[in-house]
Amino acid sequence: MKILLFGCNGQVGWELQRSLNALGDVLALGSNAARNPRGACGDLRDLHGIATTVREVKPDVIVNAAAHTAVDRAETEPDLAHAINASAVEVLADEAQRLGAWLVHYSTDYVFDGCGTRAWREGDACAPLSVYGRSKLAGERAVAHCVRHLVFRTSWVYAARGGNFAKTMLRLAGERDQLQVIDDQIGAPTSAELLADVTGHALASAIARPELAGLYHCAAGGETSWCGYARYVLEQAQGLGLALRAGPGQVHAIATSSYPTAAQRPLNSRLDTSRLRDAFSIHLPHWQLGVRRMLHETIGNKPT
Repeated sequence: MKILLFGCNGQVGWELQRSLNALGDVLALGSNAARNPRGACGDLRDLHGIATTVREVKPDVIVNAAAHTAVDRAETEPDLAHAINASAVEVLADEAQRLGAWLVHYSTDYVFDGCGTRAWREGDACAPLSVYGRSKLAGERAVAHCVRHLVFRTSWVYAARGGNFAKTMLRLAGERDQLQVIDDQIGAPTSAELLADVTGHALASAIARPELAGLYHCAAGGETSWCGYARYVLEQAQGLGLALRAGPGQVHAIATSSYPTAAQRPLNSRLDTSRLRDAFSIHLPHWQLGVRRMLHETIGNKPT
């Protein structure tokens, strides 16, 4: 099986190279053609280029882990966000449908307005609050051009590789005596490693059972706020012997309204993952387990 992966240098894309290699031959592309095999185009801003790449490679599976994820910057560059998150996805979907290939794509809880406290289900009405959310919703709808598709909506993605919220909290806690962190946005920190593992398992199952195609919510178990997340990170870091000026007790809760941003964030980012768990018979671990593993790797210790 031939798999074409876009966005190989991102957090999810990096992990996908590992999980997808168990299924077939992976051609992994980043946005810089000079660094890609045979100079293939992996830049989603180049619609003609990515279409040409798909036609030349003729993959059995296309996995799109590339996206415009700068949520606040998207407010000032909506055309670019839409081009990458929607127009390019439509091109990939059309090419995949022409080939009879599978298309795997990733979306976000930002397609919802964040009202209420119930975990969002796949069929709930979408009402994104931001340019980013609207562009991702348009991408979801574009994927439907391809019959054989899997879309995974997720939340609060992190990885040991690259920057993330936990690393930011560790840096700030090393520099400051007090931290203020939002406490009224609720979700589940989800590791890129978990997303990649679920993708590999679900894709293999869907290829064998095409009726499993569709949209699924994929997030780690449990829930927390950004403030709770920060406190857990600092607690674990101290347990690993990292010296910090601010510990968990010095992380103070604030409301979203006290920290204005260019893009409005949903308060309720809970995702109901029962459809995914039932369809593919998988267990999604609690968010704390993945964060703890990442911190062991980041701080340089091995899990016990």
